[in-house]
Amino acid sequence: MIYSIDVRIEAPVRDTEVTDRVADAVENVFPEADLEFRDGSLVAETHTLDPFSDVLHEQEILDTARRVFRDGADEEGFAFALKKQAAYEGVVNFAVGSPDELGDIAVDVTVREPDVDSFITYVAPETEEGVPIDADARDRGS
Repeated sequence: MIYSIDVRIEAPVRDTEVTDRVADAVENVFPEADLEFRDGSLVAETHTLDPFSDVLHEQEILDTARRVFRDGADEEGFAFALKKQAAYEGVVNFAVGSPDELGDIAVDVTVREPDVDSFITYVAPETEEGVPIDADARDRGS
């Protein structure tokens, strides 16, 4: 699959936090992202979710991820939030409900090619009993 996306990641950095730890949290789940500290927040951009998708596969949370992505989707893309502490450990834990005291990592994905639903399926493919139905789909698309 050929795709074109823009991913914007933003995480607040509170006075009680170490900026490098917040940067590590973002880089642990989005290693391709370019990070910059701006106005009390860490802002990052990337054009791939492949490493993030790898973590979703490793953690076997594809069904949860797909549901979260679709819940935050519109015709232009999708958005979701992650827990900072889990990300610091290299673990994806979607933030639902009230944000943590230190704030969550907000992720906004704009999909140019293909359509949003196809890209969501690429990142978090449908599964049967926790196993991707078409396990080779990502390998063929890369």
